[in-house]
Amino acid sequence: MADKTLETLFHETLKDVYYAEKKLTTNLRKMARAAQSPDLKAAFEAHEEETQTQVERLTQVFEVIGKRPRGKTCDAIEGIISEAQEIMEEFKGSPAHDAGLLAAAQAVEHYEISRYGTLKAWATQLGLDEAVTLLDATLQEETAADEKLSALAENVVNAAAEKAA
Repeated sequence: MADKTLETLFHETLKDVYYAEKKLTTNLRKMARAAQSPDLKAAFEAHEEETQTQVERLTQVFEVIGKRPRGKTCDAIEGIISEAQEIMEEFKGSPAHDAGLLAAAQAVEHYEISRYGTLKAWATQLGLDEAVTLLDATLQEETAADEKLSALAENVVNAAAEKAA
């Protein structure tokens, strides 16, 4: 049990979120291609680029703790992606398609906000100041992405889904 420290937990969670971000890069491209709304498509494309930057930041955090960047399967992201794929298949061409895709994207954002908030708090506790700065930058981006998706849902996507019903 001696190796089950906050530092170990930080590293394990870092591997989890690294896997999630790498997996999301691919899936955001798929979601952008599937989106019917040009605004939603653009939001997914922009966030895919941002996600690549976030992967680079995570690589820097691994360097700060002296570990090789690598991921471990993140069951939470796998589940959210699976739900998004179901929506893309089951609602393809329907007015509710984009509303479902956007909801799946927000589930991802909420997961990431939780993870980055936790990692930042642990990095603070561990005195990893450089990691705190890197994690905070990504946390701010994820929070902003969630706010943009909320505005897009409220002002465009959900209304379009309802009007078509």
